[in-house]
Amino acid sequence: MRQKKLKFVDLNLIDRMGVTHDQMPIDFPDRPIHLEIGSGKGQFITKMAAAHPKIHFVAMEVNINVCYRIAEKKAAMGLDNLSIILDDASNVSLYLGKRRAQRLYLLFSDPWPKKRHHKRRLTYPTYLTLYKGIMTDDAQMVFRTDHAAFFEDSLLYMHANARLIDVTYDLPRSEFMTEYEEKKRQNGPIHQLIAEVNHDA
Repeated sequence: MRQKKLKFVDLNLIDRMGVTHDQMPIDFPDRPIHLEIGSGKGQFITKMAAAHPKIHFVAMEVNINVCYRIAEKKAAMGLDNLSIILDDASNVSLYLGKRRAQRLYLLFSDPWPKKRHHKRRLTYPTYLTLYKGIMTDDAQMVFRTDHAAFFEDSLLYMHANARLIDVTYDLPRSEFMTEYEEKKRQNGPIHQLIAEVNHDA
């Protein structure tokens, strides 16, 4: 779902709301880190942060208006275990520094259906190589989509770069869903794969 442009949202405002965008390592607390790239309006990651206070969650989004919505939820829910980053996924390592994530969520990212745009997919091999550099040896990646062709292609990408643990073509509902997932469930099944990082691939 596209976020409407909010005329009052600018860098000064999101700075005051604690959103990071300076491409410098974040001083994360000494907790496991779970990262979501492409967090939408933040429903999934804020619910996860509320339910798992001993884990530090990181929401990364390229849209400033979306980051504002996530920051709104963070403040309303009083979440001190959630960091928000405004930047492109290709810069994620700049924010983690020497820290490594134990889990990565890629939920309903753009399928870029045209073949000439496939390299922009967040599950494409070049991105998977990037993720391996910021994840621990036993880290897991969780990918969800409602786009069947994108899912099948991502299975191939993952097979060459990670160890597939679970593949589900009709994911049951749960309390941890994005706004997009709630909407798209009315139209058809949700696909999910879970893979373990393979640094030797």
